[in-house]
Amino acid sequence: MKAKANLKDRFVIIMAGGRGERFWPLSRQKTPKQLLTLLGRRSFLQSAWDRVAALVPPQNVFIITNDVQAPEVRKQLPKLPKENVVAEPCGRDTCAAVTLGAALVGARSTTGVMAVLPSDHVIPEEKKFQQVLEDCFDLASRGQVIATIGIQPTEPATGYGYIRVGAELPPPQGAKRYKTTFYKAEQFVEKPNLDRALEYLQSGQYRWNAGMFVWSFVTITQGLEKHQPEMAQACARWFQAAQRPGRLAKTLAREYPEIRKISIDYALMEHAQNVVCADGAFAWDDLGAWPALARHLKPDAEGNCAVGDFVHVDAARNIVFDARTKNRTPIAVVGLRDAIIVQTDDATLVAHKSQAQKVREMVAKLGADKRYAGLV
Repeated sequence: MKAKANLKDRFVIIMAGGRGERFWPLSRQKTPKQLLTLLGRRSFLQSAWDRVAALVPPQNVFIITNDVQAPEVRKQLPKLPKENVVAEPCGRDTCAAVTLGAALVGARSTTGVMAVLPSDHVIPEEKKFQQVLEDCFDLASRGQVIATIGIQPTEPATGYGYIRVGAELPPPQGAKRYKTTFYKAEQFVEKPNLDRALEYLQSGQYRWNAGMFVWSFVTITQGLEKHQPEMAQACARWFQAAQRPGRLAKTLAREYPEIRKISIDYALMEHAQNVVCADGAFAWDDLGAWPALARHLKPDAEGNCAVGDFVHVDAARNIVFDARTKNRTPIAVVGLRDAIIVQTDDATLVAHKSQAQKVREMVAKLGADKRYAGLV
């Protein structure tokens, strides 16, 4: 454990405002993916909190969410100060959320170092993750670098962005060698097609972009000033507002809808020359849609993965999830292959695994029909 003097300048921003539509009908606007418990006994958000609790004091963790989800966030994280749950008035993508996070940190400590982490990832190897994050905190506190955690690819995935890494970097002068390997980040690249993803995997020079960043308050504000001056000006205003209780919410309500909608990757990471990539040598999954759940459930002899009372004849490679809280009955399947079946108290989803990404289209269709507005 680090000395308290170091800990007080460490902060974590957990991004928890996503809608998680691809996990409908279990996920809804008020209870999106990050607030669900699909694996184990803790929600994804609670697990994200658990992973950083040993590294950062509770008062230095901020959750950025929205008005609809904020009450459930506070309920799930009772040890977090209520004022540390900050609701965006509207979604303006990750650059705005990062800018808000920087303002929150700066209002507490202008010498602070902050990690920006997703709320909905699966990281079974908690200790390995904590070691990488610990090393990133130390590196970012020593100089003006942006650290991002890149995950070692295990397959030619086409659903992730990638980071091309260059030479391995030595530890900073005066520092011991880290347990984590750091590389110069040469390029951020878009989601590839399968052939290109296979090239990336075989080259060994690419990492999955997991959207995890660590930087000092000074470094992120300087980066915004150079590459996104309007965001930097907003950060300065929110920094001032965050120092007065009650003022920040009014300022955000007035200004947030006019903020440019852009991701932090496009806004900053692709332009910055001071990015280093920490080697994320730990098991990781962003669990993007229902088929990914099969990677974390024990299949039966025919490859079916089920949570609930599932009975089948000649069925294979299906994913079955029964989330009903009352009147649970067996889900019986005959002759079905590669399907997703999800049952809740008020809705049923049946889809082919290859079409899982289109669940979002179904949610949009339901939302457009007044009869089903309560299901989204």
